[in-house]
Amino acid sequence: MKRIGEYEVLGLLGKGGMSKVFKVRRAAADEIHALKLMSPHPHLVGLLGVGEIRKRFEAEARVMAEMKSPHVVEVLDSGQHDGQPFIVMEYCCHNLGLLIGETYRLERPARALRVDKAIRFAQQILLGLSHLHENGIVHRDIKPFNVLLTDDETVRLTDFGLSKVRGEMLSGPRQMVVGSPYYAAPEQEEHPDKVDPRADLYSVGVVLYRMLTGRLPMDEPVPPSSHNPELDGEWDGFLMKALDRDRNARQSSALEMHSEIDVLETRWEERMARVCGHWEPVSPASKHEMIPRFRLRATPVKASPSDAAVRFGVDELWRPKRFVPNDFADDGDGAVRDRTTGLIWDKKGSIGKMTWPDAHRYVATLNDHRLAEKNGWRLPTIEELMSLLIPVPHQDDYCMEPLFGRDRKWLWSVDRRSFSAAWYVSADVGYVSWQDFTCRFFVRAVLTEP
Repeated sequence: MKRIGEYEVLGLLGKGGMSKVFKVRRAAADEIHALKLMSPHPHLVGLLGVGEIRKRFEAEARVMAEMKSPHVVEVLDSGQHDGQPFIVMEYCCHNLGLLIGETYRLERPARALRVDKAIRFAQQILLGLSHLHENGIVHRDIKPFNVLLTDDETVRLTDFGLSKVRGEMLSGPRQMVVGSPYYAAPEQEEHPDKVDPRADLYSVGVVLYRMLTGRLPMDEPVPPSSHNPELDGEWDGFLMKALDRDRNARQSSALEMHSEIDVLETRWEERMARVCGHWEPVSPASKHEMIPRFRLRATPVKASPSDAAVRFGVDELWRPKRFVPNDFADDGDGAVRDRTTGLIWDKKGSIGKMTWPDAHRYVATLNDHRLAEKNGWRLPTIEELMSLLIPVPHQDDYCMEPLFGRDRKWLWSVDRRSFSAAWYVSADVGYVSWQDFTCRFFVRAVLTEP
């Protein structure tokens, strides 16, 4: 498939029982979007029939088009292709599922996030749900992959194919499951058409538990503080309330849940302030101290996901198997030397995010202007970028401002995944992944110390 209407198809982003989602380019404006085309699986056609599927797809399109919220994905266009309806939405390179490293094997551990980061995502999810609930809509499928993230990490809720509008009764066989395993509220299994907003709050509880611990709460949830020492009994009480199998025991609304998280956030910040108030920085290694040199690959490679984990030296969650004991020296000329690796880094990095081809042009500009009076600046390899990563911070790790700041969250590498995609690192979550060249990340150039 080359085109859908005026949209050039760039690739398949995903598919479900009812539709396929494509990455497309609107040639007239050179804009990248996501296009969702009704394309039902034969099994679903057998269960529901084409007429019912079309009714649900068009209902989803109406729901999304009517939702004007900064935390609900925006619908930009709609139409038909070969008799099948489609909707066009904003495209986001990231989602929460990718960020935490969740796979189809849901039981496997995921990457836990910093507490403050998990809080911000949960707050935004709840604001989006509050808007939906006020308009009589229950999402019924809140899970990490349905939480899109913009380039500035603003949450956009998506995938309203299972949403329920107030008073609506959708036909379908009783054996048809509504919602995703582990994330769906217990009552959705019994009476999917009778759920209320508290079903979505249960799902938020699962998502937040997952972000804070890297685990799923399962049927008999273990208090999250047993997995994450930064949490306390108040967090345990809050999440156990959200995950109660009895919906009457949960928070009553998204705004109530948001308010309770606000209180937990304030108390967590106060606790971190006390920790940092007694924190003393560790003295850096002496300039005269002998430091073992880490030799890192500087030559670009092309690596497929099947062999990249071994080649890059990452674990099952794509995090470094070893961390480099950096010994940085900032000479105040815009460059930072790491005596451990023999690398010199562009301290500031690119001001804005850019595509992979633009990243190469940015590096060429650094050489043209001789940043720090040096030539030879280049895009780093994955191994070189990983030398800047640190484990997920705990307690007093929050007290030290990182040398390179916190705002350059995603960084391009020179290593390619394919003819149209390259590898990158998440600097704040600490993992390796890949995206196509059209995504926009930051650049931190490097050169090898002579």
